Amino acid sequence: MKVKKYRAASMPEAMKLIRNELGNDAIILNSRVIQTGGFLGLFKKKSIEVIAALDAKPTEGLKPVLKEKQKPVETKLPQKDSQISNGARHHHVMISDDLEKELIELKSLLKNVKVESSGSIPLPVPIQDLKQCLTNQEIDHELTDTLIKAAIEEWYGNGGKMSFTDVRKWAKYYLIKQINHLPFGGISFAKKYILFVGPTGVGKTTTLAKIAASCILNDNKKVAFITTDTYRIAAIDQLKTYANILNVPIEICYNLEDFQQAAQSFSDFDLVFIDTAGRNFRNPKYVEDLKNIIDFQKDIEAYLVLSLTSKQIDMEEIYQQFSLITINKMIFSKADETATFGSLYNMIYKKQKAAAYITNGQDVPDDFITATPDNVVNRIMGVD
Repeated sequence: MKVKKYRAASMPEAMKLIRNELGNDAIILNSRVIQTGGFLGLFKKKSIEVIAALDAKPTEGLKPVLKEKQKPVETKLPQKDSQISNGARHHHVMISDDLEKELIELKSLLKNVKVESSGSIPLPVPIQDLKQCLTNQEIDHELTDTLIKAAIEEWYGNGGKMSFTDVRKWAKYYLIKQINHLPFGGISFAKKYILFVGPTGVGKTTTLAKIAASCILNDNKKVAFITTDTYRIAAIDQLKTYANILNVPIEICYNLEDFQQAAQSFSDFDLVFIDTAGRNFRNPKYVEDLKNIIDFQKDIEAYLVLSLTSKQIDMEEIYQQFSLITINKMIFSKADETATFGSLYNMIYKKQKAAAYITNGQDVPDDFITATPDNVVNRIMGVD
């Protein structure tokens, strides 16, 4: 067995050194965080010390060493014809107490290590479980790779003593940290006009009604409705039904002049909710049409509604099309119709745009929650 000690600034860097020198069959015997240098006990530099080993016959060599303390292991030396005497043809090495202790610790660590099918350096089982979870939830590949590298460093920095739950809680903290700076939360009440945009079929009208009802019932706001969705009679009827239930006025706008007149008639209202038509998002003309109906000079807070049952590639194209107008936050609908929430996190992380709400059913005014980094990541990691 070839055993060597490595020092590096991080575990991924140490892994790279080990792989380059010992190859993919190397195993980690032990690792620890060490501090070097400094002045008067301050400004010490943290690094990782790793002991790695390579055994051509690991299944034959490891067990005898662990069972029989200080048993001689025969090592054959290369022969050079008659220049080497018969007595020097064999060399016996003794396994030291320290090395045996490390090997015993290794036996414990190996219970939590699993070799990947690619033959790369072993990945601890709890981290393999984490990687599978992120893959199943369809978290972005680059983000997954970065997170797993950080998780490996955290794992070995803690002496390989993290449980499955510990690893998932750490990953939850990591994911929250990446988006925690964004302004999550619902309506700010800083703007009067609340605009809902998005493609067809994502549930804009129902979502609008839920949030409007909450503002009326919980925040005691005076609310009115405007709809510019004049392409579908059913959409107008649906919003009229919600308006009657909530006892709020509604105006139908076909052009910019209609919109300005509606805004004038609602001048003494706290909030005006604006519903828009769900059209083919691949045609930028339909997004441009919004500017011919809605007066964007008003104090508008715009929400892009996306369905969690959509493909992420479609979500990104939708976002790109609607970026022709200023999007303040995103709303994710139909959370009750999927078990995969990677796209929810990916859109927030990649676009650096916060979520306002997550809807999870058809009931008005229920079946929606205000989004937070915590409840977004909980849907992925499944830990509190």
